Amino acid sequence: MKRYCQTLSLKDDPQLVEKYIEVHSHVWPEIIEGQHEVGILSMELYAKGRNLFMIVDTVDDFDWERDMARLATLPRQAEWEAYVSQFQGCSPEAKSTEKWHLMEKIFDSEK
Repeated sequence: MKRYCQTLSLKDDPQLVEKYIEVHSHVWPEIIEGQHEVGILSMELYAKGRNLFMIVDTVDDFDWERDMARLATLPRQAEWEAYVSQFQGCSPEAKSTEKWHLMEKIFDSEK
């Protein structure tokens, strides 16, 4: 299994932050299905104020660039990205990989 961690900041508006969190309690089924189709095993999203942290666990042969590009072509993915971009303060046309920033692991207590 591979693990990726990303960060993103929402617009500085408490009402939009609250709405973004609420929206994620009802993620469209096609979004989850698409993630599984490209090899994403699980995705977790955490919030602290307007700062978000995402953990993405994938199959071993997952290639971030290739498989995220494929995910973007699956049903309703572009629509979802455009919808949530209103909270993220970015262009509705921006790809997920342009909004979210991959983080570098700097410590692992298991190693």
